[in-house]
Amino acid sequence: MPNDKILRMEQLVRELNEASDAYYNGRSEQMTDYEWDQRFDELKALENETGTTLPDSPTQKVSEDTITGQKEEHEFAALSLAKTKQVGDLVKWAEERPIWISWKLDGLTLVVTYDNGKLTKVVTRGNGHIGTNITHLARSINGIPQTISYQGHTVIRGEAVISYDDFERFLMESGEDYANPRNLASGSLTLKDPDEVRQRHIQWIPFTLVYSEEDIVSWGARMAWLDAQGFTTVERELVDTPSTSTVEASLARFTAKVTSRKNPFPVDGLVVCYDDTDYAQTGSVTGHHATRAGLAFKWQDESADTILKEVEWSCAASTISPVAIFQPVELEGTTVKRASLCNISECERLGIGGPGTQLSVIKANKIIPKVIKVTQSVGTFSVPNECPVCHASTQIVVSEASGTKTLHCTNPDCAAKQLRKLARFVSKEGMNIDGISEQTLSKFINLGWITEYADIYELRSHILELSRMDGFGEKSASNIMRSIDKSREVEAHRLLYALNIPLCGLDVCKRLLSAYPLDELVAMATVPDGFPSAPSSGIPVEGDLFAAPAESGSPAFSPSDVFAHIDGIGPEKSAQFVLWFRNERNLARYRRLLTKLTVTTPDVSASGDKCAGLTFVITGDVHHYKNRNELKAYIESQGGKVASAVSGSTSYLINNDVTSTSGKNKKAQQLGIPIISEDDFITQYATVPTTE
Repeated sequence: MPNDKILRMEQLVRELNEASDAYYNGRSEQMTDYEWDQRFDELKALENETGTTLPDSPTQKVSEDTITGQKEEHEFAALSLAKTKQVGDLVKWAEERPIWISWKLDGLTLVVTYDNGKLTKVVTRGNGHIGTNITHLARSINGIPQTISYQGHTVIRGEAVISYDDFERFLMESGEDYANPRNLASGSLTLKDPDEVRQRHIQWIPFTLVYSEEDIVSWGARMAWLDAQGFTTVERELVDTPSTSTVEASLARFTAKVTSRKNPFPVDGLVVCYDDTDYAQTGSVTGHHATRAGLAFKWQDESADTILKEVEWSCAASTISPVAIFQPVELEGTTVKRASLCNISECERLGIGGPGTQLSVIKANKIIPKVIKVTQSVGTFSVPNECPVCHASTQIVVSEASGTKTLHCTNPDCAAKQLRKLARFVSKEGMNIDGISEQTLSKFINLGWITEYADIYELRSHILELSRMDGFGEKSASNIMRSIDKSREVEAHRLLYALNIPLCGLDVCKRLLSAYPLDELVAMATVPDGFPSAPSSGIPVEGDLFAAPAESGSPAFSPSDVFAHIDGIGPEKSAQFVLWFRNERNLARYRRLLTKLTVTTPDVSASGDKCAGLTFVITGDVHHYKNRNELKAYIESQGGKVASAVSGSTSYLINNDVTSTSGKNKKAQQLGIPIISEDDFITQYATVPTTE
């Protein structure tokens, strides 16, 4: 047997296993999916050619997460799926039998078990046979109910994922740096504190019913059964008569949702399975694949060759990241001319050189431009020794966990470190400044135009330069200025949200402002002796919370206590709010910002009492009101409350699809809570709203 082929197989096994270990355990990326697939296919071809399979070959095992904790053997082995990128392979595999196509969610697989209607355990996939028991974190993961109506033994497999929006929000509010939502999801499940995990907004989405004592032989019916139990299951589509045309049409619909960013969760392909679950169990097991259990379809990445023009060092959040600027190429119907190189380690791994270096690029999963290889390196790759924004010295930091090299600015006050915060500041939920994306903000920061929030309101002094910049023009510049001017009048809760105070999302900001006016909140947070004045809002407070200490020398009022009495705030959020305003730099910047704005406080007091004493939950689309927020505002104006989840204190669930088998409908039925349509609500509690 040729020794060079065995040596190559050993190298591939080592590289693939190291990359898988990093991928499944929340560490930095060792190679792209594209490269992993290429190496995996090469290894399989060599195994077939030589008739040899090396120990620990990834073709013979399930990729493994290594989350520490109590180990638990799975009742049903979680085998991996065979993969294809060819529609023809998929159609052939389907054998003209009805199939379902669903998302291949990019997160961490969890197996959830119920007995007698109660949650009994949550276990990570591990190596497919043995996983880690993380039942103690179940209440911190959305989508895992503690109880279900079915009383038999039930085993469900699903994916723990974090949405793109929640991922960006976490990065902005925490200041931590993760490569992607999957890294954050897997890293979060290694944490011991359930409260810390809860802040990551992990969503568990069931993708198959592994076992129940019910005799359900249709996969589609099994998923509908899970829906009826109150779970939010994976999006799926039935292809009743699989052929090249019907399969391609279904794949195109899923692909369109990926490219248009209409799917909120990260995916790395699609999963295909038979509707006939009895037939699906008749296949053989090859390695760790059950041949009929399912098939993973991955998009065929379109690659293009190009020439590197320069490596631009872009300041964002805590790192200075290299970006490849290259000669424009057409990929997936769009023109691509730049791609992130992630970090110094990735540049070294690829062998990035200087201008003239020949590259191959793709759009990974149809979305993200990536450099996949260097075909010819020209010149040398150099790392800047000063920050391109503030010109302070830079520092290369090597991660203890992964060995990844990243570049950092040593100036703690560098404006570039505020990019994500500035993006939230201009966001729709914040100051609602149209036309300023994160990429645009990055340009303004790198030009030195913005160092803090108030600088945005001084951008008119740069309008001539802006109108001449590539990609803008006079009309675009004028529109941005108009949007900035419009945002000068802002509601108090939007301003508070825009300030990026840790743990203070929109709901927290509204709760704070329902208790005290903005100026009073700030005064209470910054009062020198640590003791707030009595509340002017008349909100009841447990105990004499605002009384000064009985004798001098008593301990100062803790930041965690100042607003903890407000419903939904608690000590942690109170502390973060108070400490933010007690930071002198934050307070000075806030006061400067106020000189640019007119802050309004909408009248949120009830104007009627038609909904007094009632609590509503709203789900689904509305037809008479512009949106659910308008309906919520009406209910609150009539003395009612609107909650996000159905509970024993809910008076009514409003859903125009009253016969739906959604989780909220099911919960309401279990608790005996009336489900009413929007028409029913208007008949009893309102008049039809007038539309403009």
